[in-house]
Amino acid sequence: MSVTNSDIAFVKELFSGLGPLTHRKMMGGATFYCDGQVFAILSSEGEVFLKAKGGFADAMVDAGSRIFGMNGKTMGYWTLPEDALDDPELATDWARRALDAL
Repeated sequence: MSVTNSDIAFVKELFSGLGPLTHRKMMGGATFYCDGQVFAILSSEGEVFLKAKGGFADAMVDAGSRIFGMNGKTMGYWTLPEDALDDPELATDWARRALDAL
């Protein structure tokens, strides 16, 4: 399965508080950029992940996030907390925290 244009539009709307975003489709999913910085991915299954490391990754774990993995390898992306999936203000807050931690 691969992401659709409406999936991409959903993510852009979810993080609209960040301002204009760009994206690039890859491996069935999409990568999202804010001011040229990668901060999120959309998996081919439609899950939204934020790039996280250090203390911010710990905060993601505390919020119940799961790490992204592919072909048996994990990467530094964590699922957007469930309560932020239908709350653009909360999603944008998490995204700003991700960007600040990068």
